Amino acid sequence: MWERGRPPRKPRPSPILVPPQPSSPPPPPRLLVLLVPRSLLALAARAMPSRRPSPLLLILLALALALLFLLLSPSSPSASHLSSSLAAATVSTPQSSLPAPVKIYLYDLPSKFTYGVVRSYMAARARAGSAAAASVVPEEELRYPGHQHSAEWWLFKDLRRRGPRDRPVARVDDPAEADLFYVPFFSSLSLVVNPIRPPTAAANASVAAEPVYSDESMQEELLEWLERRPYWRRHRGRDHVFICQDPNALYKVVDRISNAVLLVSDFGRLRGEQASLVKDVILPYSHRINSFQGDIGVDSRPSLLFFMGNRYRKEGGKVRDTLFQVLQNEADVIIKHGAQSRESRRMATRGMHSSKFCLHPAGDTPSACRLFDALVSLCVPVIVSDYVELPFEDVIDYSNISIFVETSKAVQPGFLISMLRGISSERTLEYQREIKKVKHYFEYEDPNGPVNEIWREVSSKAALIKLLINRNKRIVERGTNGTDCSCICSTPKEVLRK
Repeated sequence: MWERGRPPRKPRPSPILVPPQPSSPPPPPRLLVLLVPRSLLALAARAMPSRRPSPLLLILLALALALLFLLLSPSSPSASHLSSSLAAATVSTPQSSLPAPVKIYLYDLPSKFTYGVVRSYMAARARAGSAAAASVVPEEELRYPGHQHSAEWWLFKDLRRRGPRDRPVARVDDPAEADLFYVPFFSSLSLVVNPIRPPTAAANASVAAEPVYSDESMQEELLEWLERRPYWRRHRGRDHVFICQDPNALYKVVDRISNAVLLVSDFGRLRGEQASLVKDVILPYSHRINSFQGDIGVDSRPSLLFFMGNRYRKEGGKVRDTLFQVLQNEADVIIKHGAQSRESRRMATRGMHSSKFCLHPAGDTPSACRLFDALVSLCVPVIVSDYVELPFEDVIDYSNISIFVETSKAVQPGFLISMLRGISSERTLEYQREIKKVKHYFEYEDPNGPVNEIWREVSSKAALIKLLINRNKRIVERGTNGTDCSCICSTPKEVLRK
């Protein structure tokens, strides 16, 4: 029933149950809003669980995020320091895995064994009456003569200026710290200086004749100087390094230094008890002709085969005369007899730069600078030398850059030319491409060239030298009964006592 004077009541709708909304976290304290950006506060809030977080926990999380933001900000000094540290760690990690450089001591020899040899060479070739001028040239202005044995100059100068720090060897000033000792005698140049000129009778009796340079005397004086040094006597020279690139260098004293590491170009004049691949290092000769600066190609090289050199040599070099007879009448083959001279080098440069293949027969010894002249000319070497030793064979596969022919086959009429004509242009280009990859190993002026590789190989001998030094400390005196398996050269004590 309606009440009198009132409208009827509308029926109430059934109540709808709405789940309660989660309570939002309380606003952060005003101080925190001032210190921390709102974006970080929002991030911290989203990281909280759905239940109401503790204000203290929210503050701590926001502060942690703010600190991380500051560290990673590009303009932050701390970020710069952190980035630098990470970058340094990244860079230094590979370096730390590299072995420590071998410490080498450069003997401060009397000048007559180094710069004095250059002066003597200059004096020997000076015009009459001007020989004395060489004695007043300052050392820093002296230049090693353009010579195939200039490795002794490059190694000496490299140690003098100490070179980059990432090399396999590091020069030390204290011999007590050294692993190896380098003896920088210019032995190959000294050998060339040797026949200066015979003493001439002075026109005036009061004027003495000029003394003749004697390489043999220099060798003896060098050993006398070394034998007075405690570090030489300590291990009988086992940890010393000599360069004797000319096959006859140091020939008079080689038996007394055969314990040492010898830097040679081949073993043609050395006996098995004097030198070996185990303890010694093979060096490349310095090239005598200009390096080829062009790209690979066969169209610009019309000649098939080129050789220019002394036709008549001794010992293994006798094969040259036979090769001359076999090849001299072949088409597109240039083979000439020529001695060392500027004009010969110019002709050799033109010939090698315009030929596909360059012949390298044995000379008086198995190796010669002509091989390295060919390589820097991108002229594929054809090596006819059965006992040749080659530098850096642990990193260079010479079968990729050279053609090796047995002497007995090369001297057969028609064999060599038929083989070379059968090599396709594509294969020749492949040879040239491989030569170009390793060409820097034969250019001494290249900072990453043979000097660095020579020191790398020298440093690799240090562990063996240490082994032999320690081994000799415990071995008793014994005779040679043919059962010694040390496989290493060792200077007999009776030779050392001479």
